[in-house]
Amino acid sequence: MSTIIVFLISLAVLIWGADVLIAQSERIAKHFGLSEYFIGATLIALGTSLPEMAASVAASLAGHPAISLSNIIGSNILNITLVLGAVFLIAKNINPHRDFFAKDSSWALFPVFIFILMILDGVISRFDGVMLIGLMGAYLLFLIRNGREILTEEVDDDHEPETSFDWLRTGGLLLVGFVTVIVGADYLIESASGLARMMGVSEWIIGVVMIAMGTSMPELVVSIVAARKGKADMAIGNIIGSNMANISVALGAAALARPLTLDPTQYLFDISSMLVATLMLVFLSANKLYTQAAGISLLIVLGVFLEHAVGAA
Repeated sequence: MSTIIVFLISLAVLIWGADVLIAQSERIAKHFGLSEYFIGATLIALGTSLPEMAASVAASLAGHPAISLSNIIGSNILNITLVLGAVFLIAKNINPHRDFFAKDSSWALFPVFIFILMILDGVISRFDGVMLIGLMGAYLLFLIRNGREILTEEVDDDHEPETSFDWLRTGGLLLVGFVTVIVGADYLIESASGLARMMGVSEWIIGVVMIAMGTSMPELVVSIVAARKGKADMAIGNIIGSNMANISVALGAAALARPLTLDPTQYLFDISSMLVATLMLVFLSANKLYTQAAGISLLIVLGVFLEHAVGAA
């Protein structure tokens, strides 16, 4: 019972720390007059991916590569099926200004294909980790050079005046959020490993369902709130950017901490589910199917994925 309590508290602390980081990152972005999409795809995406990164790095250092990898795979699946599905169902009118298929779909697929190629030999090495982090650098460079509209779109009406911006307060809160995320992730992994032993299930199942579900909560909350406020570009940008950050930054950092070894043939269904979910994202953006029907379709994929995970447990 105590292990479950530690797990839940650690997860709550992890999400709270990420929320603090997201809020302060958004304040900084607004201070410099950046656009909604740029905020969503970069600062907020990186912020909401901090739980995944912290959890995966902690798992890698603790010698639990299955948790490290399954957390990333599960989070990417949930970001598209659960988060995007919920956004489509809840938001009344989704009408993004940006053409996501023309400009961003390749960046949703690139990291998935590269991950599959890297895992084929059963190990993600430190060199692979460096290349993955470099991929995030390429994505940021693309966003900056993609067109002036990224940086010059209309800024929110509630743009904060410079006189109210406090670097000392913002910096202090960023530090608090960062430390909280790191500490929460460490306890989360230890308790998750204990839960796996106590429940008699594999660490992979704990990572791909329980930890992934928890670390995807920031994306879920941020995207739903953004969509309900009519900020569709920020909501979808958050999902695309988060999935990119999960594989490039989170997985890259975990591999740098310790090379990750795993037999990919044991987890073909989960890896295939991530690929299918990503292809659905590309298909929906290509046809601009930002509808409730599309949301239901994504949730059906989530149901199939969870049914398989529960069956495997």
